[in-house]
Amino acid sequence: MANLINSTEKDRNYAYNEAIKFAKNHYENFPVISFLIPKGLRKHIAIIYWFARTADDIADEGALSEAERLNQLNEFETRLTETLKGNFSNQFDLALHSTVKGKKLSSEYFYKLLKAFRQDITVKRYEDFSSLQSYCANSANTVGRLILELYNICDENAFNYSDSICTALQLTNFWQDAAIDYQKGRIYYPLNDMEKYGVTENMFEFRKNNFNLREMVKSNVDQTLKMFDKGYNLLPFLHGRLKYEIKWTILGGEMILDKIRLSDYDVLNFRPHITKKDFLSLLIKSFF
Repeated sequence: MANLINSTEKDRNYAYNEAIKFAKNHYENFPVISFLIPKGLRKHIAIIYWFARTADDIADEGALSEAERLNQLNEFETRLTETLKGNFSNQFDLALHSTVKGKKLSSEYFYKLLKAFRQDITVKRYEDFSSLQSYCANSANTVGRLILELYNICDENAFNYSDSICTALQLTNFWQDAAIDYQKGRIYYPLNDMEKYGVTENMFEFRKNNFNLREMVKSNVDQTLKMFDKGYNLLPFLHGRLKYEIKWTILGGEMILDKIRLSDYDVLNFRPHITKKDFLSLLIKSFF
């Protein structure tokens, strides 16, 4: 397969700049690219985000059938394989190749991400917390490990603490988006928890914030907070602004969970979010 574009610095820079714009224009709980990230690494984080978000949109956006989504993800994976071989179909592939090879990133993490996005299409319920964690291992955790690799951190203990943070962030997103996910046909609260607390899908459909549902949400929120707490052990492995960036992110996840608690665990009728004022207060707190 011959390259469809010229491997020029101009092509690379164009893709990196567009990826940065792309990252800035998509809402996440926290900025994908903040001033705490060194300028030299922003383009690399942006192109990783572009890859993940593009695959996520294939899996989750639009009106395509499941078969069509899976087919498009398979095509995207084929593109990834060719990209890693040095064959590019566009400037974004060229930039991704430059980042993966230039920063010596583990290519397996990109394939794990695609595995997670396929799972988004085919799996709508999770039997237990362990199966949910397995999903997070392929989705959020891979991104955390890629970020550490960008900073030349390859310690296995650091990876494990990063996994705790990233899984907790993913779970926090699931808990806060319970109503949105249900509209898409998904429930991320484990089925064995629903059975344990006497929660039925009818409660999700009619947004019944009763005692049973509140107790189930509280249990999962408490478990997620413990994971954030474990994640603080990553900070001693970090240096410079990355340390503050990660602490800022942990604090943000904890704040979302605290807002769920303050709403009396009403995740079906209230979606907590972080305000600009919250961002500033958490940023200040991250330095102490």
